[in-house]
Formats: sequence, structure tokens, C-alpha cells
Amino acid sequence: MRHKIGFIGLGLIGGSIAQAIRQYFPDYEIVAFDKNKETLALATQEAVIDVAATTIDDNFYHCSYIFLCAPVSYNTAYLKQAAQYLHEDCVLTDVGSVKTNIHREVEALGIEEYFIGGHPMAGSEKSGYVNSKALLIENAYYVLTPAKGVRKEKVERYADFVQALRAIPVLLNYEEHDYVTGTISHLPHIIAASLVNFVRDTDTEGELMKNLAAGGFKDITRIASSSPTMWQHICVKNREPLSKILGEYIQTLERAKDLIDREDEQGIYHLFDTSRNYRNSIPASLAGPIKKAYEVYCDIIDEAGGIAAIATILASNNLNLKNIGIVHNREFEEGVLRIEFYDDSSSKRAAELLQKFRYIVYER
Repeated sequence: MRHKIGFIGLGLIGGSIAQAIRQYFPDYEIVAFDKNKETLALATQEAVIDVAATTIDDNFYHCSYIFLCAPVSYNTAYLKQAAQYLHEDCVLTDVGSVKTNIHREVEALGIEEYFIGGHPMAGSEKSGYVNSKALLIENAYYVLTPAKGVRKEKVERYADFVQALRAIPVLLNYEEHDYVTGTISHLPHIIAASLVNFVRDTDTEGELMKNLAAGGFKDITRIASSSPTMWQHICVKNREPLSKILGEYIQTLERAKDLIDREDEQGIYHLFDTSRNYRNSIPASLAGPIKKAYEVYCDIIDEAGGIAAIATILASNNLNLKNIGIVHNREFEEGVLRIEFYDDSSSKRAAELLQKFRYIVYER
């Protein structure tokens, strides 16, 4: 019997999972519903999905998996509609980064035996199906939060399926998940958004802060470009853990302020030394929430064709660039030109090539 997979919502994460399934299980039938008709048309045109459903209808019968991939506040609403298509061997799952609400709704509906929450710890500041790709979840942690009534066999089968999509399954209970992700994922987004708004609100009349923003500022605020609708839903749905986490974080800021107010040199040094050591101990792995950037910096003379010459050298050696650009504020950076690659081997090969052509190269 041909396996069938259902998707309710086909945005960045749903689209990426669907593409991974199509890549590794080309014979599977994929049916998808999304409010955006252009998304369904594009996914059909690209042969990622077989059936574009205009509503959650009988196309979802006989699915091995049904993925809820809408924003977290909508996923709970879709549960009732999806429930009528569940059967003994079906796994109902979601991809939201908040789990408590949907687990409580699953319990209220009495469908615990089917539900295994899912959270692929991958994403982008860009959203929508057009930005999805099969590689998005490759080597990424994929947290599974089984409901209490799910058979062990189902959990094992889902974990095997996740592994087959080249992701790394991790089992957690849903309360633990929400506290962990609230700290390492949700809190950073709130900090980034608040910091950007703080700069906006306190900038000079000539916007000097905005125009002189250093690489460090841009690095830690990159995620402020994420979907405001998605983060609005996440903050509301993860309210209790986030409120506790924010309270604790505010206390750490107050302690930092106190160190500076008292000119406590040893305490200030300890603040930066311990954070540096802990940050450096985090594995530079694609699996973790902190993803390694494969970058090469090099010095170039400001002349016409300078960047083009480097791009030609790399392209002629079959090296694909992810990004390239001039670093205007080099307060904490060496090198005029920043070149980013998709993998470690490409960045190392690029460094060797550029050094061969007598460029001064700084590897990260």
C-alpha cells in the first residue's frame, strides 16, 4: 500500500519537510491544504505535493502521518478537523515551537493515542513556502513530545522516519520542551526585537547608530527580521514559561548594571570570561540551535572589478557562494570582504585558493 502523508499548512517548515519526504521517499503520496492558493499551485508545479486540497477534506483519509504546520495558534484549531481522519496506525503531529497548549487540547479531545508533538529546530528569518528547502531540517535536532497515550511502537516509528529525513530526533516531555525552547529560542528573539527597537528609539537625529551598526549588532539582531505574526503567536502561547524566563533574565541584566555601577572590574571580567568559555563550549554543529557560519574574510583593494575577480576565482573552481559583501564597520572584524559558504569544506578550499592568488585571508 502506498504511504500517504498529509500537511495542514505548507509554509517554511511544512514545505521543507514535504520536500525532504519527496526527496527521500519519492513514491509517497503527499496531500496538502494551505489557505494560500499560490503556495499550493507552486508546490504542485514543483511536484512536491500530489494533491492540493482546498479544504481539510476526505483527501486526508488513510494518512500515515498528518502534519499540522500552520502558526501555533491555528494548529490547535485545526485539531478538531484533523481528528476525524485519524486511524489506528496514523500519527498526528505538529511542528510548532510551543507544545503545552496543543498537548492540552489533544487531551481535551481524547486523541492522545495518535499525537506526537514535533519541533524541528531549524528555520530562517525568511518565511513561506518559497523559502523552504529539503536541506532545512538536515542534521537539525527534531524534538518529539509524545502524548501519554501513544504506543511506544508509534514513537519509535516516528523517530525512525525523522532520521530517514536526515534530522536528529530528541525525546522530551512537552513542559520541559517549552522551558528549554523558551530560553534558547524565544528569549533571543525577544531580546533581538527589543534591542533593535531600543536603537531605533534612541538613535541620533542623523541615524548614526543605524548607519554605523557594527557586525556584532547585526549578528545578534538578525533574527529580528523573522515573521512578526509567528512570534506574536509563540509569545502568547508560551506566556507562562516566557514570563518566568524574562523575569530571570531581567535579574541578570540588573546584576550586570550593578557590576558597572560599582566599577567591579573583577566581576565584569568574570561576566565576559564565563560567557566566552560557555559559548565556546557549544558544539559548532548544524544540529544545534546555534548554527556555524562558514565564512572567509579577506583584504581587497578598492578598485573596479575587485569583488568580481574573487567571485570568478571561486566560481571557476565550482565553489558556491551563500553571501558576499563589504564589511564597512570592522571594529571587531579583520578583512574588508566577507564571503560565506554553505559548508566547511567549501570555506577551507576557498581560503586555500585565495591565498594561492596572494590574497590576505582571515578564516573564522
